[in-house]
Amino acid sequence: MITRANWIFLAGAGFAGLLWAKPAFARGIIFGGLIVTVNFHLLARTLKKSLTPPHLASHNVILAKYYVRFVISGVIIFFLISKHLVDPLGLFIGLSVVVASIVLATAVEITKLIFKEAV
Repeated sequence: MITRANWIFLAGAGFAGLLWAKPAFARGIIFGGLIVTVNFHLLARTLKKSLTPPHLASHNVILAKYYVRFVISGVIIFFLISKHLVDPLGLFIGLSVVVASIVLATAVEITKLIFKEAV
């Protein structure tokens, strides 16, 4: 649910930004959302591959891959802001896409638990 919600939130926020905001702000939302969504998918893939029984990986390998993605993301964000390609506030909103989808998924699960107990 979270991975699908990431793309839905990104599309919705990007479309809203294109309709109602300045181009740099909309680019910030779109690029920020792409950065965080791709990172989330790569992290999920790394964890699935590393924790599946025949190919258990060391936690050091997992952490190394995480930090490589983190540094690459930082360089991309630095480049986008330093070249004034995006608005920093729009970038911040775009980078919040995964957080928003996690909050939504948590709310849905809590709602399911509450109504399951009420029945």
